[in-house]
Amino acid sequence: MAFNTGLSGLRAAAVDLDVTGNNIANASTVGFKGSRVQFGDLYASGFLSGGSNPVGDGVSVQNVKQSFSQGNISFTDSGLDMAISGDGFFMLNDGGETRYSRAGQFAIDKDGFVVNNQSMRVQGYTADDDGNLSGIRGDLEIGTDNLAPRRTTNLRSDLNLDSRESVLESRVRDVGPLAFNDISGEQFQVTYTDGTPAYSVDLSGLTTASQIADKLSNAPGLSASATTTANVPLIDADIAAAGTSFEFNLSINGAPLQIDTSSVNTLEDLRAAVNRSSDTAISAAIVDDGGDNNVLRVSHNQGENLDITYTGGSVSEKGDINATGERTIAGVDVTGTSGNNFVTEYGLSPIRITNEFNPQDQRTYNHATSTSIFDSLGNSHELTQFFVKSPPPGNGVGVSEWSVYLQIDGEMAAGTDTTPYTARFDQDGTLQSINGDANGEILIADWVPKDKNGQPNGADGPPAPGATVVTPIPDPPTTSAFVLSLGETTQYGATFGVDDQRQNGYTTGRLSGLDVSTQGVLFARYTNGQSKALGQVALASFNNTNGLSPVGDTSWVETFESGQPVVGKPDTGTLGGIKASSVEESNVDLSAELVNLIIAQRNYQANAKTIETSDAVTQTIINLR
Repeated sequence: MAFNTGLSGLRAAAVDLDVTGNNIANASTVGFKGSRVQFGDLYASGFLSGGSNPVGDGVSVQNVKQSFSQGNISFTDSGLDMAISGDGFFMLNDGGETRYSRAGQFAIDKDGFVVNNQSMRVQGYTADDDGNLSGIRGDLEIGTDNLAPRRTTNLRSDLNLDSRESVLESRVRDVGPLAFNDISGEQFQVTYTDGTPAYSVDLSGLTTASQIADKLSNAPGLSASATTTANVPLIDADIAAAGTSFEFNLSINGAPLQIDTSSVNTLEDLRAAVNRSSDTAISAAIVDDGGDNNVLRVSHNQGENLDITYTGGSVSEKGDINATGERTIAGVDVTGTSGNNFVTEYGLSPIRITNEFNPQDQRTYNHATSTSIFDSLGNSHELTQFFVKSPPPGNGVGVSEWSVYLQIDGEMAAGTDTTPYTARFDQDGTLQSINGDANGEILIADWVPKDKNGQPNGADGPPAPGATVVTPIPDPPTTSAFVLSLGETTQYGATFGVDDQRQNGYTTGRLSGLDVSTQGVLFARYTNGQSKALGQVALASFNNTNGLSPVGDTSWVETFESGQPVVGKPDTGTLGGIKASSVEESNVDLSAELVNLIIAQRNYQANAKTIETSDAVTQTIINLR
């Protein structure tokens, strides 16, 4: 029996040496899990006499158990290297057989599949062309094709418009010229929509155009000027015929103006004499009378009454009035000699915009910002948004407005060349609406993408006339229409600033790199700055990890004892997360294994001594004869 006992001990010690040596040999193997031998004693026993012989029969190797404890994680310079921090195994497709491994040294093969060093394909959840992950498992593949361009269908601009900015643009009416006799004696009322009290204007009892202009200018929002012009039907022949008896007298509001006519022989001499007078408001010029002659035109630029007598005739003029109005005029008691009263003429006069918006003139807008948008071919275009503070509606209490102009590649868009969009803000600086739209959206449906020469570049153009465009733009888009969203724009008393500006279009791009997230998602990076999910690594766990069967290449296969795998996404449930550009080192403790090696060696020597002693005893018995 001693021989069998020692022999079993030798066998067990040899197995211990093998396992320890294998651990030491794989101390640097990525994803390797060390093993430990588990022993059990042997006793001879019969069917009905269990344990009747107290002397043991040696030792047996009950199990070689692997330790699946976490190994150290070390960083590498490979973007596709992955380490599992926590529970779980990578799933590998080895020609149809599924293997499980903790070794995450991966690369891309010639067909674009993610594989390990033995060309086993990594399993994971695939993604569609838009980067949306699915629940379908398969071989992870890295596409090397160029990323197709995506046209812009939505642009979001989060801005702050400075409420302290002044109004640059105003709308006025130019009235006139109106003759003194037409509006003299009129009475009317100027009414206002901003809360200013109504103002009554009475032009009765006034004797000059200058007085009427002053009266009109006293009304808030009205400004007026007066000019008196008199055409004197004199020609050179008239002056020459009069000779030394020629006379020319000019009075302003009945006051004579001293003019030296002693040396006047021609119409030109008379013009010069008038211009040499002491009154700088008087001027004279020679003009065509519409026939065959030139006549003298005398003007008073302040609108005083002119009375002129000359050899052969006389002229009397009361002047004309020109007015500019920024307010609403309502007639109360309008009178006039000709029916061309001031109120009527005001209503018929065209609206003129002062300091009208001009994208080339920075003085005509308060703020501007630009961003790139893309057409269906991936060509970049520049969209510029201009903001012009407008006069407040009503009385200006609790509300303010801005005009919004849009320009693409230097051409006005969305019809803002004729009618800008109106952004209205409340008393808190919050956007209420844009042209009544509470979402603050502007639909640009008239954009024709053009090349640098101003010609259509072949990309999709605007919708057909009469076609209905819904927002948001549905996928796949078929036109160049897109939505500008200003819903988060504010109007605070702070400097103009762009808080956020993003759009969903991009040009074509080439694959420039790969990234892996903590959830094991593989992201492709492209030269156009875009990234897209290509897939997600799948992990598997088992109820009995020690039931897995090692099959080499640092991998295991499922067995009956391990149970079926529980497959899921990294960093969910009990599954661990993924560390990118990292690998999990062997969990072998080299110092402990060297000590175990010494112990196994001594055990082997001791069991050999048992056999040697038994041999000596047997030899003694033989020698008794």
